Amino acid sequence: MVVGSLRTEVRKELGENEHEADWIISHVTKMSQEDFIKNPREITADEAVEIMDIVSRRNSGEPLQYILGETEFMGLKFKVNELVLIPRQDTETLVETVIKKIKDKEVKVLDIGTGSGCIGISIAKLCPNAEVTLLDYSEAILEVAGENAKLNGVDVKLLHCDILEEIPEGKYDVIVSNPPYIETDTIFSLDNIVTSYEPPEALDGGFDGLMFYQRITEIAPEIMEENSYIAFEIGYNQGESVSEILDEAEFSGIKVIKDPCENDRVVTGKYKASLFSDLISLGE
Repeated sequence: MVVGSLRTEVRKELGENEHEADWIISHVTKMSQEDFIKNPREITADEAVEIMDIVSRRNSGEPLQYILGETEFMGLKFKVNELVLIPRQDTETLVETVIKKIKDKEVKVLDIGTGSGCIGISIAKLCPNAEVTLLDYSEAILEVAGENAKLNGVDVKLLHCDILEEIPEGKYDVIVSNPPYIETDTIFSLDNIVTSYEPPEALDGGFDGLMFYQRITEIAPEIMEENSYIAFEIGYNQGESVSEILDEAEFSGIKVIKDPCENDRVVTGKYKASLFSDLISLGE
């Protein structure tokens, strides 16, 4: 069977997920989508079996990113498995916000709850003067992040720390985090694909969804330099509550930033802002 005929069959089998057909075929055959048209070839029997096995797993509800063991974020490739959340396009708003502030400055960045490392690694890749540390409570998760750092050719530090019980080592100019922010009681009302396959501990933000924002803000004086900046990803309905947490901790210049779908997605603030202007401009 030539690749064109297989594409048609795979799209039909995937139904509403037909847009994933080319991704699956490319992964198995190592052909680019351009090759499908310009350099088509016969699909081997083994390739066809592997492709249809992936289609079957996908149709059972398993996320394609976990099946293939990889995904794309900020134009970079990341390995993923069931230990880490699948990077989402929503989170690119957080990364783009931080990159815009850092630019080419020499800063120390701490990515709290790094998971796959997609946030910190993207910052390290696109801000070469930034010294990035990836923090997570799990050594196994940090292994995934470390592999992704090597995959993308960046030098980062890995820090094993449970911030709910410990205070991280070091002082940082920029704190960035996409923490668990789903209310405990609502986790299992989420899409079945999320609750069945993605790690619940990466979703559970406590009874009100704000546990990690409160904890990170609480320990901020211990880990943030006098001239520093914080950026959180938030749930669509958490802009006001997370802003209040930062305001009560005497952060200033607090902003709520929307994602491309016009949902509140990021909250940022300045820590001891009178000294911060010498390092990073937080102007419009």
